[in-house]
Amino acid sequence: MTYSEISTAVAKLIKKYDERNPFRLCRAMGIKLIFQPMGTAPDAVKGFFLEKNRIRVIVINSDLPEIIQRIIGAHELCHAEFHRKSGIHAFHEVTLFDQTSEFEKDANLFAAELLLEDKEVLDVLNQDTTFFSAAAMLLVPAELLDFKFRVMKWKGFKMIEPPINARSNFMKDMEIPEDADYYN
Repeated sequence: MTYSEISTAVAKLIKKYDERNPFRLCRAMGIKLIFQPMGTAPDAVKGFFLEKNRIRVIVINSDLPEIIQRIIGAHELCHAEFHRKSGIHAFHEVTLFDQTSEFEKDANLFAAELLLEDKEVLDVLNQDTTFFSAAAMLLVPAELLDFKFRVMKWKGFKMIEPPINARSNFMKDMEIPEDADYYN
């Protein structure tokens, strides 16, 4: 998908359902959500999407901080809505921020666009803060803010060059800190 297609798709969903919360969006769209404990080890499954007999299900690791669950939900919502007929993702373990696949790139951009409003990002950046401080203030990993910057640049916003390029295995191998309240 192009930046235009992703931005337009997110805008249509928000307008149709008057909602940005990925969990409430899933429910409104008839996508079943299951929260299942799967551990917090770096190699723990973070979440996945599957479809069987036209029943769409997103499973999210309930052991993760709520903000990470929301990111995973938004990421998987993209797969449920736009990649389900690809034939490639019958069972999809989330590898957030993995750019080795166009589907993963789409889902990461979609999640960033859904969860981070342009105005909110600009307001934080206008506080004369660093990129990493802005990500912390927005309560998202820096990698997600990197994806949002890409969409905003496409929209014509003048953005600084982020000091990172989102790593392909960021969420897959992410260690959840003992004090996971950092994200809540």
